[in-house]
Amino acid sequence: MNNKDFLLDYKPVDVSKEVGLVWSIANSLRGAYTSDKYKDVIIPMVIIRRFECALESKKDLVVAKYESNPNVPAAILNQVSDFPFYNTSRFNLKNLLNDSDGIAANLESYIEGFSANIQVILNSLEFTGEIKKMDKANRLYGVVKKFSELNLHTDNIDSMKMGYIFEDIIRRFSENAEAGDHYTPREVIRLMTNVLLAEGCGDLLTDEGKVATVLDGACGSGGMLSTANEFLKYYNPNIDVRLFGQEIIPESYAICLADMMIKGQDTKNIIGGEAGNTLKRDCFPDQKMRLVIMNPPFGTPWGGKDAPEGQEKAVRDENKKEGRFESGLPGTGDAQLLFMQHAINKMDDKNGRAAIITNGSPLFSGSTTSGESQIRRKMLEEDLIETIIALPSQLFYNTDIGIYIFILSKNKREDRKGKVQLINAVDMWKPLRKSLGKKRREIDRDSIKQITKLYSNFEEGKYCKIFSNEEFMYKEYAVYQPLQRSGAINAQTIEKLKTSSYFTSNSSIFSETEFDTLEEMNPRSIADEKKYQKYIKGKKFVDGVIVALESKSSDKEYNDYAKFENAIKNVIKDIEGYSASRLSSIAIIMSEIDKTAVIQKDKKGEVILDKTTKDTEIIKLTKDVEEYFSEEVYPHVPDAIHFYEFDASKKESTTNKEKLGAEFPFTRFFYEYKEPEKADDLLAEFMEIENSLADKIKSLIESEVL
Repeated sequence: MNNKDFLLDYKPVDVSKEVGLVWSIANSLRGAYTSDKYKDVIIPMVIIRRFECALESKKDLVVAKYESNPNVPAAILNQVSDFPFYNTSRFNLKNLLNDSDGIAANLESYIEGFSANIQVILNSLEFTGEIKKMDKANRLYGVVKKFSELNLHTDNIDSMKMGYIFEDIIRRFSENAEAGDHYTPREVIRLMTNVLLAEGCGDLLTDEGKVATVLDGACGSGGMLSTANEFLKYYNPNIDVRLFGQEIIPESYAICLADMMIKGQDTKNIIGGEAGNTLKRDCFPDQKMRLVIMNPPFGTPWGGKDAPEGQEKAVRDENKKEGRFESGLPGTGDAQLLFMQHAINKMDDKNGRAAIITNGSPLFSGSTTSGESQIRRKMLEEDLIETIIALPSQLFYNTDIGIYIFILSKNKREDRKGKVQLINAVDMWKPLRKSLGKKRREIDRDSIKQITKLYSNFEEGKYCKIFSNEEFMYKEYAVYQPLQRSGAINAQTIEKLKTSSYFTSNSSIFSETEFDTLEEMNPRSIADEKKYQKYIKGKKFVDGVIVALESKSSDKEYNDYAKFENAIKNVIKDIEGYSASRLSSIAIIMSEIDKTAVIQKDKKGEVILDKTTKDTEIIKLTKDVEEYFSEEVYPHVPDAIHFYEFDASKKESTTNKEKLGAEFPFTRFFYEYKEPEKADDLLAEFMEIENSLADKIKSLIESEVL
């Protein structure tokens, strides 16, 4: 199967003419609509016209059948229309023009003649209100007339081309949308599907009557589901492909349903709008998927004020009950790794596979114990990641950032087990003759074949690296220096203490800014009064410490931190508010690290650590810890003391977390050092340019004189 070419005929599709016509109609709305609202009219009208063109050849037969018996079952009308939908109205967009005064009411009547499944789509777009608005603004007749002349017949525009038209229209209406919010370029979907089916899917491509369940949890206009369906049926006409999708954006959901209905695909498992919010709910809880293919939105918040109502609670509840998001929760500002976990949860436990698009964030964002890092760690520990592919930039319509494809599998072939393959495909592209938004490049057929071959061959080379799972996992070690400080009670150290944040903006002792605000407040609430009284006491302590220290100011320097701390204690111990912790903080502020000072030890003779020197080192599981410190740390800090701050014998908590994380520093593995050009060569090049410029200026002056 590895040598099979999983590509359909790859031919660029030009939809500029059709999209240009639609866009010209959109421009006729100017004045009545702002440009960002054109889509409220254009998308429903494109859908209506596409349905009308598909039904046209059998429309009269359907109307006749319905009028002979208005109670005729919908299934029979579907048979007559040759589609899983129909329209029983005598109206069409062209004959609506015969009654300009009644065009609004007649258009609504025409829409009501569509079958119930079409009504669901159009109702989700709330198009009735737009009809009234256009009629009031004298735009309706012109819009209907222009759409009636738009040729969207199925014999003229096949489903593939119609998909491109839909998607290009969406692109034009979403130039300012977040990257990934809408849809993925078709050649990227081809690549994803090609790689996804290149392994572990032989039965789907050969076995007669095989069932293939395919899920897209952010299905947009349905491009990924449609392409996966086309690939599977191209190689196995007898396969039973069952498509499942969820999409929260109403316009994208409507286009997805429309496209699939015309293709004759089952749409009962495409759930949209708020009901299709993947982060809130799994719409198919009892169904595992053989294939998952998805492009989740980039940088979309799942929590906080910008998230849909109730979404954050749903996600956190799912995490607490160890459901779909049991591995961890990423930062609330980016939901990509939640979609990734959803995909993993939905993959068939025996042979599920997934292809997920992300930006760079899911590869390395987050600290060691963060949700992001723990999700990556879990994926590696469960050996789910087959491959990560870095794609060229400038591929997508509304972003030019770098994009990655994760290939996940629950049926890795034997030689892939325990390993992750990295494919660097950033230079595998060809330029577009004309930019489409921010899209200036495409992955051509040859590049798709090359990337698929790199994946299938599973051999290291210039563009392919293979590592054990442990290569991407690491432990975080705490690093300290011994407590070795010198100090003095003099004007300089007292001033340092006086102006320190510990004495000026410390909510536990005294905050100068807050105190001033509270002092001017009248009246103060009970809580504010309580805080005000606390700050009065704190100010008294701060002032008392400074006065007491100033009275003992001298030139004496302490080379032993314990003696220095004790000297301060003797000065301030009788001041109200004194405590051992406050003494320690004051002594640290008034001292400095001094490698000639006495190293402090406890009663057991153990070296005391200087907490202010804490640093961390990230060490891969494949690297020996002592060897790492000998190479990377001790040459710079010879007296460094390191240890792993986790006690496995105790229950995990916020203060006792295992510092075991994971990341994929992709570019580091493909970095190639390039020696900078020599200074003499650069100077010669500069002088050549300068001389050339001088000659051109001279020539220009001489020509003007002549």
